[in-house]
Amino acid sequence: MASKFSQYTKKINRTFGIFVVIPTILSIVYFGFLASDVYVSESRYVVRTPEKGASSGLGMFLASAGFASASEEAHAAKSFVESRGALVAINKGGAFEKAYTRPAISQLDRFGGFGLGTTFEHLYKYYMNHVLVETDVVTSISTLTVDAYTAEDAFRINEQLLDMAEQTVNRMNLRGREDMIRFAQVEVQDAQNRARQTSLALAAYRNREGVLDPELQATTQMTMISKLQDELIATKAQLNQLRAFTPLNPQVPVLENRLETLQREMRNLSGALTGGDRSLAKSAVQYQRYFLEQQFADKQLTAALASLQEAQNEARRQQVYVERIALPNKPDSPLKPRRLRGVLATFALGLVAWGIASMLLAGVKEHVQ
Repeated sequence: MASKFSQYTKKINRTFGIFVVIPTILSIVYFGFLASDVYVSESRYVVRTPEKGASSGLGMFLASAGFASASEEAHAAKSFVESRGALVAINKGGAFEKAYTRPAISQLDRFGGFGLGTTFEHLYKYYMNHVLVETDVVTSISTLTVDAYTAEDAFRINEQLLDMAEQTVNRMNLRGREDMIRFAQVEVQDAQNRARQTSLALAAYRNREGVLDPELQATTQMTMISKLQDELIATKAQLNQLRAFTPLNPQVPVLENRLETLQREMRNLSGALTGGDRSLAKSAVQYQRYFLEQQFADKQLTAALASLQEAQNEARRQQVYVERIALPNKPDSPLKPRRLRGVLATFALGLVAWGIASMLLAGVKEHVQ
């Protein structure tokens, strides 16, 4: 019985050593002697626009100043920082790779340690483990965190990434403004062409028909016909008087000739007004069509010019931009690794694993027996 208990105790001690003692010793060696100090640089920013609605919390405070968060642009900036393009930009001349392959960095933490994983894809995975962008869904504030093995590298990389995030938003903003102005300019160009065509069509019609304004000319002719009609009535009355009382008066032929002239002139004016293919009445219909088309084209041109002016005014204002809430800090002491916490966490996890393993071994032994 004592022999069996001794064997069981040895198994327990062996299991305790495997799951608790050895991992704890390894963690003490790693955190105490091998792990390199990690400096953390942090910056915070928010992408804002004066047009969109505001969220709660700090977003309501920003909205009270006439601004709100621009979530699409914020996600675009975050996506670019986490992209391979951002890594290519900050690794220009091998700057990023040099910062993480310094001889002072331990082989376990260094990029390409022990000569393994030195491709660009390995570098990108390493980059993603040392750069983090988190966005608060309530305040829309983005926090950019960079881990490096010197304070200068952490600060420099954070500052470069923050600048690139701002450039990404500015580039999107510039593209939007250029598209808006370009569209307004196309509308103005089309309106100008239409206004020019309608003006030329109206001028050609006037030259072809020999009229300036049929309505105005018709009004003038109506006035002339009215005056001729009054004069014709007066001449008829005077002629009738002379024929009745002095038929041999020498003024009778003169009045008759005048009466005939007035009647002929009235027929000519009436014919030009209402009769024939070139009458003012017929010309007025065609003229009104050309005139209305010209007026409509002019109004379209006025509206297009107003839209272009509005687009240019909007372009002068920066629609979306990055507001830096906290500039990148230059850490004066390493924040990682948390050595004591790492050792204690390893010890605690080892105890849990040892407890589970002990219960499994006891169950197996009982099942065998």
